[in-house]
Amino acid sequence: MRLLLRIRLLAISLIAMSAMAPAVDAAAEEPVRPVTSAYMFNIGGAKLVNTYLTPIKYSGIDFGFAYERMQAMKFDPDRWVMRLTASVDMNKTENPVRNADMWRLVGDVSWGMTYRWRLPFGIVVAAGGSTGIDLGCMYNPRNGNNPVAVEAAWTVNATGYATWQTKVGRIPVTLKYQPTVPVAGVFFSPDYGELFYEIYLGNHSGLAHFAWWGSYFRMDNLLTADLHFGATALRLGFRSDLLSTKVNNIVTRAVTYSAVVGVAGEWMSLNPKKRLDPKARIISALY
Repeated sequence: MRLLLRIRLLAISLIAMSAMAPAVDAAAEEPVRPVTSAYMFNIGGAKLVNTYLTPIKYSGIDFGFAYERMQAMKFDPDRWVMRLTASVDMNKTENPVRNADMWRLVGDVSWGMTYRWRLPFGIVVAAGGSTGIDLGCMYNPRNGNNPVAVEAAWTVNATGYATWQTKVGRIPVTLKYQPTVPVAGVFFSPDYGELFYEIYLGNHSGLAHFAWWGSYFRMDNLLTADLHFGATALRLGFRSDLLSTKVNNIVTRAVTYSAVVGVAGEWMSLNPKKRLDPKARIISALY
């Protein structure tokens, strides 16, 4: 009788251990998803047109700062990657005879997800969508009555990226191209000749407009090369940003093209009380 009881207890213990083993293994096999972050400065040229302020084209310089954060998603890290970006740009431009200035200050924040495919030869291609907010203004001090034009938009965008792992000598290099194009959204524009003081007094009709490629077109291109020196990479690249809107007989054009330099790297969030399992699978956002 005692023997039979011992056999039953042993069977129960084995069943309990087998039930717990998959959970332990699953926890041990949970992949590590490092965060790829980059801090970038850009400087280059700018061309501005805003017929609410003036019909004349202004040209000058563009300089700004941008932050990028990418990480493989927890629910399907091999295929889905999220990207968060934030940037601030300032343009100082002059008219053709160089006797008047026009300034532009704009900030952008966007978040999105992309689905990626790993191809041969170290190439990764991804496509998906994002949503973003664009806020800023143009200032022309020559217009004493109404010197400011406001820039504001919320858009849903098509985006993606392509990366290629290669080497320059002994230095590992990651090449990346990332375009972003708004597909739909809402943007702000007053009527032609409408003063902001009139809006302040309560004339709020007709200020929000549907954004589509016929009224609002934008394309942001970012091409970078990350030169990996240990855990940190030097990022060099080129960025171009085209914004074109037409509504209420007001035409806006803002074109910037700039060189990019920054610092990038991958960071892992780990529990200091636990060591990283040498068998842990690390899934990068870029490759």
